[in-house]
Amino acid sequence: MSGKVNIAILGASGYTGAELVRMLWTHPQARIVAMTADRRAGQPIGAVFPQLGGLDLPDLVTINDVDWSGVDVCFCALPHGTTQEVIAGLPTHVKVVDLSADFRLADPETYAQWYGHPHQAVELQKEAVYGLTEIARAEVAAARVVANPGCYPTAAQLPLIPLLDQKLVQDQDIIIDAKSGVSGAGRAAREGSLFCEVTEGIHAYSVGSHRHAPEIEQGLSQAAGHPVMVNFTPHLMPMSRGILASIYVRMTDGVTAEDLHTALTSRYADEPFVRVLPFKTAPQTRHVRGSNFVQIGVFPDRVPGRAIVLSAIDNLVKGASGQAIQNMNVMLGLPETMGLQNLALFP
Repeated sequence: MSGKVNIAILGASGYTGAELVRMLWTHPQARIVAMTADRRAGQPIGAVFPQLGGLDLPDLVTINDVDWSGVDVCFCALPHGTTQEVIAGLPTHVKVVDLSADFRLADPETYAQWYGHPHQAVELQKEAVYGLTEIARAEVAAARVVANPGCYPTAAQLPLIPLLDQKLVQDQDIIIDAKSGVSGAGRAAREGSLFCEVTEGIHAYSVGSHRHAPEIEQGLSQAAGHPVMVNFTPHLMPMSRGILASIYVRMTDGVTAEDLHTALTSRYADEPFVRVLPFKTAPQTRHVRGSNFVQIGVFPDRVPGRAIVLSAIDNLVKGASGQAIQNMNVMLGLPETMGLQNLALFP
């Protein structure tokens, strides 16, 4: 694609919206022409996020005030449940990357079960592509609507899908123990996100009932060729951003942890954002903070026949806005790494 890409960001006043602005500002082909935040309409983005002040950006407006005639790509960072009808009403010339959960689950009945209300755009759901870029690159390239994966599912699926696809691990007894920074809960004021509620401690939440479980299982089932269920428990950590997933697997007969490491190294050798670390090297969230990279480590378990696979991502970047831009680049035929080459912020 030649020339600038005109971009609208719906829900620019949230954390993922701010990350989109931060990264798109340095994207050589991107031009932000509209940003929405209904409660902040009429204000500059710097009034919401001072770190973005002073940039030549349009003021925030309501969704109804967006002129879609000049928009090429829409990033939708609205809460789940509000996105379906908005996207369904957009002009068909606008390509969409949706960061909510509204189009991630292919089965509308599963969506209704986990999100508590019927899907409002079933026909559009059939068109949407699940955008785990490294796994579905060809489908993303041909899509008009891409459902950007959730943060936990990204961290879990990237290591597990190749192992299930190659029948190196059993599809039973998969345990995913994941920890996330507080930004994963969004920017809305909630008692559970207050400083005193999260600092100096760690706690599990949505135990046995987190909405990312069916999303994870959907991708793993496709890789295995039959239904797969996992044990998934998320935990909240006293940090701003980052996800570390500790994944416990039972290997198929004759397979070693070294074989898992070799398979992942081979599968992701040419992927610009996936780094498989040397065998028995543990990834750390601080080493991916602020970047679009995922780090993966593989360890043998002391229990015979089992292995431990670790993955680390930044939940706001590879787990949300960075992967969304990666998908946009693929949809438009741009270099996939464009605007996403920042290295991790450390310390």
